[in-house]
Amino acid sequence: MQLNYDIKLIVLKEKNALITGSSRGIGQQIAIGLAQKGCNIIVHGRTKESNKKTLKILREYAVKTYSVFGDLADEGQIKELIDQVSALNISVDILYNNAGIMRDYREDIWSHTTEDWLVTYKVNVVAMYKLCGAFIPSMIKNKFGRIVNTTSRIMNQPELSPYGASKWAVDKLTQDIAFALKDTPVRINYFDPGWLKTDLGGENAENPVQAALPGALIPVLIDDDGPNGQFFSASEHKK
Repeated sequence: MQLNYDIKLIVLKEKNALITGSSRGIGQQIAIGLAQKGCNIIVHGRTKESNKKTLKILREYAVKTYSVFGDLADEGQIKELIDQVSALNISVDILYNNAGIMRDYREDIWSHTTEDWLVTYKVNVVAMYKLCGAFIPSMIKNKFGRIVNTTSRIMNQPELSPYGASKWAVDKLTQDIAFALKDTPVRINYFDPGWLKTDLGGENAENPVQAALPGALIPVLIDDDGPNGQFFSASEHKK
């Protein structure tokens, strides 16, 4: 996919990006990458305290920053998070559903509990759905919007079944929402950052967390009539 980055830089200037799970890891890298493009950043973490490191890093860039928080496994806190963002009185032009969890690796593949499944789906799928529902209508009204849902190409890992299944659900839900957006300037796509050294990916991961860039930015930089409901991968856009 060939993109004209000069044009896209102008498009993203002064846009507001909400990135879930941006207090650390991949989300933090996405926040840095978008700040470098001139985006204002709404940092999200589970707690207000957890956002401080990313906010400090972003001081280097000439952008506005905001802090919101909430546990995406808790439906009440998701609502409070949405209320916090709404209280900022700014548009959400970019929604990056990056936050995700993975329950413990289980050698006995039949021992995943109901709680394992439900909590994983709450964070990785339901929270994504709720946030899309909260912010996409205003994107349509404003005639601009980019939504990116972080997925994974994990496979042949029944020991991590709740996580793997949740990510396939992310893909399908993204495709379905894309169909509803096909006649609008709002684009929604899904992105695989690859296996990275993060708290979730672990120390044995193939690549450092910085390898999420620049690939993580590509689904945001596309034109209004660009890819919709499509898969993107960091491995296709390595530095």
